[in-house]
Amino acid sequence: MRGVKRLRFASAVLVAAVSIGGYAVVTAGAATARPSHAAKAGGPSVKRFNLSGYVINADYSLGRNTGNTFQQTYKAKTVHGVPIKGPFVGTKFPVEDYVAMPIGNHEIYVAWLDTKSKALLDVFVMNFATHVVFDYAPGSLKPESSGTITVVHKGSSPLP
Repeated sequence: MRGVKRLRFASAVLVAAVSIGGYAVVTAGAATARPSHAAKAGGPSVKRFNLSGYVINADYSLGRNTGNTFQQTYKAKTVHGVPIKGPFVGTKFPVEDYVAMPIGNHEIYVAWLDTKSKALLDVFVMNFATHVVFDYAPGSLKPESSGTITVVHKGSSPLP
């Protein structure tokens, strides 16, 4: 009698294990076939923004670049920053690569990269509603600057 009870119990455990295992395989497959909740809900994106044609003046009143105004001229993948007012006028800066991404309403994040090494040279957060720019240029003990931006010329892509 005990042998039959043990056999029934072992059979029930085996059936339960196979059922649970089968359920796990089916639900795992279904989970990978569907987009995640974050993707459905419009989670973070990494879209790039094309600044080609834009000319933006950044006039700094705080930090490392205080008193300087730089004109940033953007093409499809490159940018050229030229000091047009302040102590850095006359300094020649090379054309650099850039990546721009929309990060919020009327805001973009722009990273300037060395054309050869792709090292990070300068990072900006620009708010086109408030006209505020935050700038972080690595390479000194006080790399931060802030000021205002003015769009001198619009490119073909509307600002976010």
